[in-house]
Amino acid sequence: MLNREGATVAWLTLLTSSSTLVCCALPAVLVSLGAGASLASLLTVFPQLIWISKHKALVFGLSAAMLLVAGYFQAKPASCPADRRLAAACVRQKLISRVVYGLAVAAYATGVFFAFVLPHLL
Repeated sequence: MLNREGATVAWLTLLTSSSTLVCCALPAVLVSLGAGASLASLLTVFPQLIWISKHKALVFGLSAAMLLVAGYFQAKPASCPADRRLAAACVRQKLISRVVYGLAVAAYATGVFFAFVLPHLL
C-alpha cells in the first residue's frame, strides 16, 4: 500500500510548487491584465510576496527538490492489500497521489515559464 509519507510528500510538493506561481506567475498575469494597482495592494497586504520574488532561485530550488522526492515516492513500487475494501482504498490513494503530483509538476512548470522563460521572450 502507498505509505502515508508518500501522500504527505505529494501534498507538500503541491504546496511548494504553488509558491512558484505566487512568486512569479501571479504578478506577471496581474500586470499583463492591467491590474498593476491590484498587485500593489496585494503586496501591501502580503509583503512576504516581495521576499519570495527576491529569492526565487531558492523557492524554485526547494520546489525542484520536493518534486524529486515526491517523484521517488511515486516511482517506488507499492503493493495493495488483498482485502477488497483496503485494496480499493489503496488504488484510490495511489490515483489521488498521482493527480496531486501532476498538478504540482504543472504548477512548477508554469512558474518556471513566467519566472525564467517569459522575461527572455519579451
